[in-house]
Amino acid sequence: MSSNAEFWQSPPSATLDRLSATPDGLSAHEAMARLARDGPNRLAIAPPRRLLSDLLRRLANPLVAILLVAATIAGMTGDLASFTIIVLVVILSTTLDLVQEHRAEATAEALKRSIALHANVLRDGAAVELPVSDLVAGDIVMLSAGDLIPADGIAIAVNGAQVNESLLTGEAYPVQKHVEPAATATIPAEARNALFHGTSLIGGTATMLVVETGARTRFGAIAASLARTQPPTAFERGIHKLGILIARLTVFLVLFVLLAHLALGRPPLQSFLFAMALAVGLTPELLPMIMTVSLARGAQRMASARVVVKRLSAIHDLGQMDILCTDKTGTLTEARITLVGHPGIDGEDDERVAELAAVNARFETGLKSPLDEALIVHATAERIAGWSKIDERPFDFERRRVSVLAERDGERIEIVKGAPEMLLALCTRAQDRSGALVPLDDGLRARLAALRDERAAQGLRLLGVAWKPAPGISRIGADGDEALIFAGYCVFVDPPKESAARAVARLEASGIRIKVISGDAAVVVEHLVAALALPVRGVLTGEQIETLSEPALAARVETVDLFARVTPDQKTRIVRALRARGHTVGFMGDGINDAPAIRAADVGLSVDGATDVAREAADMILLAPDLNVIADGVAEGRRTYANIMKYIRMGTSSNFGNMLTMALASLVLPFLPLTAVQVLLNNLIYDMSQIGIPFDTADPAEIARPLKWDMRELLRFTAIMGPLSSVFDLATFGLLLFLFHADVATFRAGWFIESMATQILVVFVIRTLRPAWSSRAHAALVTTASCGLAAALVLPFLPWAGLLGFAAPGAAIAGAILVLVLAYLASAELFKRVALPHASAS
Repeated sequence: MSSNAEFWQSPPSATLDRLSATPDGLSAHEAMARLARDGPNRLAIAPPRRLLSDLLRRLANPLVAILLVAATIAGMTGDLASFTIIVLVVILSTTLDLVQEHRAEATAEALKRSIALHANVLRDGAAVELPVSDLVAGDIVMLSAGDLIPADGIAIAVNGAQVNESLLTGEAYPVQKHVEPAATATIPAEARNALFHGTSLIGGTATMLVVETGARTRFGAIAASLARTQPPTAFERGIHKLGILIARLTVFLVLFVLLAHLALGRPPLQSFLFAMALAVGLTPELLPMIMTVSLARGAQRMASARVVVKRLSAIHDLGQMDILCTDKTGTLTEARITLVGHPGIDGEDDERVAELAAVNARFETGLKSPLDEALIVHATAERIAGWSKIDERPFDFERRRVSVLAERDGERIEIVKGAPEMLLALCTRAQDRSGALVPLDDGLRARLAALRDERAAQGLRLLGVAWKPAPGISRIGADGDEALIFAGYCVFVDPPKESAARAVARLEASGIRIKVISGDAAVVVEHLVAALALPVRGVLTGEQIETLSEPALAARVETVDLFARVTPDQKTRIVRALRARGHTVGFMGDGINDAPAIRAADVGLSVDGATDVAREAADMILLAPDLNVIADGVAEGRRTYANIMKYIRMGTSSNFGNMLTMALASLVLPFLPLTAVQVLLNNLIYDMSQIGIPFDTADPAEIARPLKWDMRELLRFTAIMGPLSSVFDLATFGLLLFLFHADVATFRAGWFIESMATQILVVFVIRTLRPAWSSRAHAALVTTASCGLAAALVLPFLPWAGLLGFAAPGAAIAGAILVLVLAYLASAELFKRVALPHASAS
């Protein structure tokens, strides 16, 4: 364990000695020397990303490289239309990716803006205001309510210091700080004497000894993790695999055709041009555009569902997600402290207890804690009207209570609220529901202690409430809190969100496992999931995680769904361990402590009310912190993925089948089945006919479970449906040559029509896992496919078709082609049940 991780375990005197510091602060000369040695107290921000290097990395993607090669070939062969389309599509998709990926710089900038700018520091024994960037280890910093903590350190003096650490630890309640060393604490959430950079003092005052600054702070470690290069997301991994697959198919077919033609003595230039045309024909030129349009349509629909999509490909990743990690605050709970009970000494709720506590909270000076706000909201102004404040003794750590002298209708009493165990020790009597005062004997003390322990074991936070008459008293004396009358407890909780259980059930039903990762104690998290009846299993604490190696943690995360008392670094480790096991992981958080895990996940999710850092790190921002919104987004992501896969299946199977047919036929025919220009024309019309795919619907079976990029499944589909297409292509060859004895121009026109008709129409068969006639395609797909088919059918009959090498086929040939096309579609409907593994079950 590093010294940075255990600085809170040493006594203040030992830490002062280690840092060669004194309670009176450093001298200005020594501070300057340390600043020169250690550097300024700033976060380590990564240098700006270079546009050229990012662009080159994008172009190195196998799929993009294939498209650029295809564009080059199209330009060399005079196919300017294909060249222009491919180049524009690559530029569009690459530009969108570059814009999205540069959000990391905004994340770091938001992190810098979220910390204090100045601090009150002791230098040469006098208090001076300095920029926080000038702080060094050994400095003494004076903090008061409302200040942000400017570095990591320990408290050497406190007076009622309460710190909001929720952004760093996820703890919803304010943390009381003291100066005693936390010798057994292993994580920041347990270090009650430690003060951490980026947290805030919401009550009292504190004197802080700075131990770590800049990148060496916990906050700095978070900033450094945000600056690291993140591993590729699920979408990026899938596209890379697809690019490799298409590259292999292309190289195999092109080399086969080129070598075979040269071996048969065909003209080298003609053979080369034909092989290059086949390469372009195999390339899914419009895939980036199909993906971009599909994702943009998904983002548009998700925006209407109050989800802002920052990275388009995250929609796909959300659909592929099979594990969602979430903090409890704000997603499973309401993210607000609520008074849920105010039992008197009989264990039943007593309004007198709530009223006394609310009066105390109403007149307490300084910043109101979340507990005070909950008391005031519960009591309402009307119920505590008429009370007036006479005096107050504020909270401090030694007393651990707040005393208020108040009066109403001539009755003046002192009301005290604070830590239950401390308050009980000061009480000699108790008040029952009837208002009678009874002795606080050992039996009653034991029952009240048992009630306190029972509620605490449920993950609830308690305050004790007591009072005593104070007639004629105008000030609370130093010994004024003696012989108190115990009234009861106030019980608080961050209440479970009503919609959480239903949303979790929806996500579980769609194949997504929920894992709760929290900075709270295990008992709090367990009580919450029990209250929501969530289907979770196992608990792993931050202390246990600290002892596990990466392989051991990867094994444990599979069987554990609750993680408690975890640090920001441990959250990131959990996400990476799940990804290492092959899962597509989403992480939802709202605090600075969540930002590294948000970045490390395949899908980073945050909410509108989150910190700037969390929002900037996220891929999606939910305008409503509700898991139901994520469930809706998952369905949208899977629909988008299904539509992308429709085009990919078409591009790999139909294109491969047609190109395979031409490659084989070119070896036995005395002429090329299609010229290079006709191959490119075929590919262009086909691609344009599929532009409507992003608008199509998806089968319920396709959005019911996470669907991952499976290259084996895609290869199997191509291996079945591609040759099936080739069988009917070869049948068309046989009819045209041996039955109709067609000349070359008519042969090419006939096969062009058959090829285009089968390619375009088969999308209506493979677009659904169900029988084609039972699933209606979107009007946009019907329109684009119909227009593409019409263009292909009309082209050979145009007056200038001869310039393209076509001659109009007769009615008999057209009729035979119609029969073959219908037979092919019927066969495709049967064979898709084998090619698509889920189709047979639909």
